[in-house]
Amino acid sequence: MFQPGELMVYGTTGVCRVEEVTRLPGGDRKRQYYLLRPLWQEGVIYAPVDSEKVPMRPVITREEAESLIDQMPGMQTVAYRGTTVQALAQQYQAAFREGSHQDLIGMMKAIYLKRGQAEAKNRRLGVVDERYMKQAERLLYGELAIALGLPYDEVEDYITSRLDRAEDSAGA
Repeated sequence: MFQPGELMVYGTTGVCRVEEVTRLPGGDRKRQYYLLRPLWQEGVIYAPVDSEKVPMRPVITREEAESLIDQMPGMQTVAYRGTTVQALAQQYQAAFREGSHQDLIGMMKAIYLKRGQAEAKNRRLGVVDERYMKQAERLLYGELAIALGLPYDEVEDYITSRLDRAEDSAGA
């Protein structure tokens, strides 16, 4: 059980601070809820402590974050293509349901490739791709920011510089 003040990853919301463990007024007096405050968006969430519908887990450690970044170049990219906008959105939603860092990174890499292909044809990336890319970045970068002790807006540059250094080391 998470304690007040602790940080956790709550489903597709991302990193949240546990404000308190409470019971809902007028609700089931036996069931406990986390009062969560998302770090990267507005609002509060009441989440059942014993929820099996929405995954809750601790934020990864700094060592796990560094290892994850080191593994990024070798992670597989899965092609996300749909015959309809709805089919494409369903593929992306499935990757979010899996909830693994590898799935998020694979999806982000695929969307980066799609963006490059679109730009090569003087086109823009589709709205669905853009929306899920932003959501994946918010989830991944938000957790990495906490794990690495960095401001959120510095995470992407940190990843890029770390991967560039690794590439330079491998080429030397």
